[in-house]
Amino acid sequence: MRLRGGRSVTTTIRAFGRLDYAFNNAGISGGVIPLDEYPRETWDQVMAVNLTGTWLCMQAEIRHMMKNGGGSILNTASISGTRGSPNMPAYSVSKWGVIGMTKAAAKGYGKYGIRVNVVNPGHTEAPMLGALDDEEKMARLIKQYPLGRIGKSNDVAQAVIWLCSDSASYITGVSLPVEGGATA
Repeated sequence: MRLRGGRSVTTTIRAFGRLDYAFNNAGISGGVIPLDEYPRETWDQVMAVNLTGTWLCMQAEIRHMMKNGGGSILNTASISGTRGSPNMPAYSVSKWGVIGMTKAAAKGYGKYGIRVNVVNPGHTEAPMLGALDDEEKMARLIKQYPLGRIGKSNDVAQAVIWLCSDSASYITGVSLPVEGGATA
């Protein structure tokens, strides 16, 4: 698997001249497989996309932002990275890693005016969520959410936009649940 995180950031900077905000939003689930049966190849692929890809992007973003007076980086993890998912071990571990990396970067690069935060969505209407076409599965999922629904992409987008904005200029190192109360 080829990871192009740093080159993608460089291409963006060349096209637009600078980078003030970055949203690292990559993720694959790796399937629903118990830990004792989890294939090494699948584990490596999930880590490469979810954790290593985010790390490569962050390296390039931070280097640019350090030279240009700061910025804001937002990463996407998951509530699975805060509470674990027994049959999605690689996904849970990779997203826990993104949360830890976010907090480490927030502490390390705040002095350069770089804010780094992470959003942790719950189940969100997206192709990755296979239950959308199955009414019984969807009903079971919805029961986990006090607000009585799963999230929409716009729910996550609004949190990201706010965290990148000047309204959140004193916020860094935050792991923000965007999950309708599922972890309350």
